[in-house]
Amino acid sequence: MFVVSFIPAFKDNYIWLLTEGKRAFVVDPGDAAPVQARLEADGLALEGILLTHHHADHQGGVAELAARWPVRVYAPGNESITGCTHPLSGGECIEVLGQPVRVMAVPGHTRGHLAYCADGALFCGDTLFGAGCGRLFEGTPAQMSASLASIAALPDTTRIYCAHEYTEMNLRFAMAVEPENTALQTRVASVAGLRAAGLPSVPSTLAEEKATNPFLRCQEPAVVAAALRQGATAREPVAVFAAIRGWRNNF
Repeated sequence: MFVVSFIPAFKDNYIWLLTEGKRAFVVDPGDAAPVQARLEADGLALEGILLTHHHADHQGGVAELAARWPVRVYAPGNESITGCTHPLSGGECIEVLGQPVRVMAVPGHTRGHLAYCADGALFCGDTLFGAGCGRLFEGTPAQMSASLASIAALPDTTRIYCAHEYTEMNLRFAMAVEPENTALQTRVASVAGLRAAGLPSVPSTLAEEKATNPFLRCQEPAVVAAALRQGATAREPVAVFAAIRGWRNNF
């Protein structure tokens, strides 16, 4: 398995760096400068880029990186992404640094959003966050609910490499949804300690998300009850998800 580390960018983005020896891939390089600095400092050769979606803070550094290194650029084929050399739609299996990586279609945040599933690791962009999920800019609640269900079906040990440091903020909302959830209370304390020490709160594990992330808990009685109080029209998961996501938008 390749080694995963992060390159901080902007206010709260994580650009994931995948390395095998001196070979490298990056995930969602919104800014080329910190990526170039890290590659040069570590003597790495960039071979490829994985993009989850078209937003500028995820793809803004591609052109500059591709001008420096002859990279393969994997990206959603149905989104406007300059420099894409390998358009994807989900369902493919690609090779990254000698490892097979499965491409998952996870629309919702954007219509063509992808996630990349390697051995025990998921690079999910802005679909799933620590204790939260992405806003629905282009997709529907039904699409995002289905995308989250496909992620939830992965092994519980899967490490969740999301693209932003949003966990502490998301946990405040999760506590409003499920104040009696003891696993959530424990996570709040753990993440507060990490952030106070200047450490990242990600990756988490899928098991941790399933125990504490309200958007993966839309069939739990407490989450259903909270959704009904927020105007959910039914108890089924998509209606619950839609109500909880709408509440989060204005939280």
